[in-house]
Amino acid sequence: MSVLTWAAIAVFVAVYVLIATEWVHRVAAALGGGVLMLLIGATDPEHAFFSKDAGIDWDVIVLLLGMMLIVAVLKQTGVFEYIAIWAARRARGKPYRLMVLLILVTAVFSPWLDNVTTVLLVAPVTILVCNRLGLPVVPYLIAEVMTCNIGGAATLIGDPPNIMIGSRAGLSFNDFLIHMTPIVIVLMIVFILMARVMFRKAFTYDPERVASVMELDPRDAIKDGRLLAISGAVMGVVMVAFVLHTWLDLEPSVIAISGGLLLLAVSRLNTGEVMKDVEWETLAFFTGLFVMVGAMVNMGVIGDLGEAAAEATGGNLFATSMALVFGSVVPSALIDNIPFVASVSPIVEEIVNAAGGTAEAGMLWWSFALGADLAGNATIIASSANVVVIGIAERSGHHISFWQFSRYGLVVTAVTVSLAAVYVWARYFALA
Repeated sequence: MSVLTWAAIAVFVAVYVLIATEWVHRVAAALGGGVLMLLIGATDPEHAFFSKDAGIDWDVIVLLLGMMLIVAVLKQTGVFEYIAIWAARRARGKPYRLMVLLILVTAVFSPWLDNVTTVLLVAPVTILVCNRLGLPVVPYLIAEVMTCNIGGAATLIGDPPNIMIGSRAGLSFNDFLIHMTPIVIVLMIVFILMARVMFRKAFTYDPERVASVMELDPRDAIKDGRLLAISGAVMGVVMVAFVLHTWLDLEPSVIAISGGLLLLAVSRLNTGEVMKDVEWETLAFFTGLFVMVGAMVNMGVIGDLGEAAAEATGGNLFATSMALVFGSVVPSALIDNIPFVASVSPIVEEIVNAAGGTAEAGMLWWSFALGADLAGNATIIASSANVVVIGIAERSGHHISFWQFSRYGLVVTAVTVSLAAVYVWARYFALA
């Protein structure tokens, strides 16, 4: 590798250390790393700002902005307080029962909406209901975002890497339902059981708070019925459009920003006040991260990792499947699974085509998807949803550190990826 490549790796590692140790705020570290990549020549403005594969993914940024606008308007209606009170009453204030309820709600949404949209809708409710019951917020948010990363793997549209893999491999929505949904259901059940043990210290019961919540009427929380009706209609159209976006030939980002701006326009709310609720720090963090990772793509580092993994298996399809399941974990956890999938999917395509496109070779795509999706739970920067939740928590006064997230995430990733590997093994030998 060239001196420039090593310099780019050094910048990336240094920024990652700063994020992990929190010596510098994560936004400053990511933006500073992006600027350094430009200054040393690891990337250039053309790639950093205009290349989707090696620069800022504006689709993700605009999608986030659009959904943040919708959530900011919804917040003014009181609907989040309504759902929070309803959830607390439904769970009868029992902490673990509440966590399971929130996990199930998240699991229902995540396969049909992208992970970022799901956490933007569920996280504010979680913070409110935990505050009502005097429960620690952080464990519940971590459990929900991990649910998103697992549940989103079930369908073509549930997770951005799946959309990219489906497009590259020519896989349909039904293909994902058949091959991915069964194992995701199993993993979700396992995760619910794991949550009972991992977050047991968070399950504190306050009878007085529970009694006060049980006396509340959720309907009293609604502040603006007219705005809620309008918001519900716009949100409904946006959700339907997300599900049908391939048939409508519209990018999710276009749908989200159109819905957000339309709702802002008809809400009659003060635009400046609504904009204050947008997670600008999260958008800035993504911008810096995309530039840094794009530089690693531009220098060929990520592609080299993928090729090395493919060569190490010597053309053995089963060994390659296992390499994709387990080998996707580390790079996806370190650089976000979106750019990793963008870089390695062409390599997988070549291997599948070289093997004649057989059913056994096709298992490589499912191995790749499972490894990349499930690795999203490993660290706070492993998936877009994680970054968004960290930002929401921070704005609400609840700090989630890199290591606090990772001590749960690494365990969940190890268990779910191992179970996914067993599933791939069983499917592979059923085909052989």
